[in-house]
Amino acid sequence: MSRSSSGLEYNKVAEIRGPLLVVDGVERAAFDELVEIEDNTGNKRLARVLETGFGKAVVQVFEGTSGLSVSGTRARFLGKTMELPVSDQLLGRVFDGLGRPQDGLPEPVAKTFLDVNGAPINPERREYPTDLIQTGVSVIDGMLTLVRGQKLPIFSGAGMPHNMLAAQIARQATVVGEGEEFAVVFAAVGVSHSEASFFQRTLAESGAIRRSILYLNLADDPAIERIITPRVALTAAEYLAFELGMHVLVIITDITNYAEALREISAAREEVPGRKGFPGYLYTDLATNYERAGRIKGKKGSITQMPILSMPSDDVTHPIPDLTGYITEGQIFLGRELFRKGIYPPVYVLSSLSRLMGPALGYVIKQGKARPDHHQVGNQLYNAYARAVELRALAEIVGKSGLTGSDLRYLQFGDDFEQKFLKQGYDENRTFEDTHRIAWEVLSVLPESELTNIKEEFINQHYIKGKSTG
Repeated sequence: MSRSSSGLEYNKVAEIRGPLLVVDGVERAAFDELVEIEDNTGNKRLARVLETGFGKAVVQVFEGTSGLSVSGTRARFLGKTMELPVSDQLLGRVFDGLGRPQDGLPEPVAKTFLDVNGAPINPERREYPTDLIQTGVSVIDGMLTLVRGQKLPIFSGAGMPHNMLAAQIARQATVVGEGEEFAVVFAAVGVSHSEASFFQRTLAESGAIRRSILYLNLADDPAIERIITPRVALTAAEYLAFELGMHVLVIITDITNYAEALREISAAREEVPGRKGFPGYLYTDLATNYERAGRIKGKKGSITQMPILSMPSDDVTHPIPDLTGYITEGQIFLGRELFRKGIYPPVYVLSSLSRLMGPALGYVIKQGKARPDHHQVGNQLYNAYARAVELRALAEIVGKSGLTGSDLRYLQFGDDFEQKFLKQGYDENRTFEDTHRIAWEVLSVLPESELTNIKEEFINQHYIKGKSTG
């Protein structure tokens, strides 16, 4: 051991195991402390302490341990946790998974440095999420309304267009109101080069990059970086929201890649595995990221999260979507059958839910910030589409000739709902007003007497007469 100007240095590496490095003779080290690893040639990598005790420290090397040897490797313990330099200059920039510039521009000038692990929000200081975010996607805005401060994940599967939907939301999302500053922090975890280029190009071409920050962790980057990328993105979001007073939407894709990296580290540490080999603390670890969303009393800004996870084998009972569902306030479920029909976005609303939509709409309608029929129209669309799906199954058994005139209207509604309300172009940005107009168009296929979820005054105002008999 030797003492350098920047911390304690050790040159006794006992073992290298996967992404982990075990240092012997460690006298003082703290959990999550930042470590600088230097190899024989003088190249340096960053690491952090995972556990310490009995004179040993297990450190996790962010760039991986490839090329390191037990002899000649030095570990310098820096006496601080990993910090991210933050300022308003982060907006419009592209970084790698550890927060290093990837757009050819210099490091942004830091206003301050923040711990990437964040500071827990005192539950007593949390503000209940109320105001809305307009995504420009009808099925979300009309039936799964996104609320500022909410955690609303997208459950998808392999090959489905969750990346397109994520990019569309990042490009279109906005808060409706005067003088409201809005920003998007986009974290891509374990994505391919083509996916990273797609996200970067989409935001650049639309001009949305000016109010966005991109953190790109590529599939060929060390898996260990995936653990840090969401934390780095959320740290930047916290600065924008709680120091600069902005409303921030954080999109993280793909949480499955993040959880796989956790499993890899857990296996290297020889921990007792939980379900499907994932560590027993997967729930706690996911919660440390998800719970960084929200609003704080006395602070103008907010952090809203839309994590995206691709369910292995489309299995919603898999540990990752299962545990995510317990922590978050609902989910947007992409349906394979709708995807096969060529419907974009293929959101299967009968398995989707926004738990904060009702309370938030109750608040904003009182404030005059939303249409008073918003929630009732959403409930009626659910009700009618559920009936249409049931009747489709029945028609396959008894044939359409066995259905009543009212039943046939529901079948017509089901088709119109999918083709007009649900389906929209990738470049189509619909306002709340556009969404309500289309919703009333498809609902008007049904007789007025079937609209049992909507007050008569709204039916008189918006129902299009003659469509249900046409």
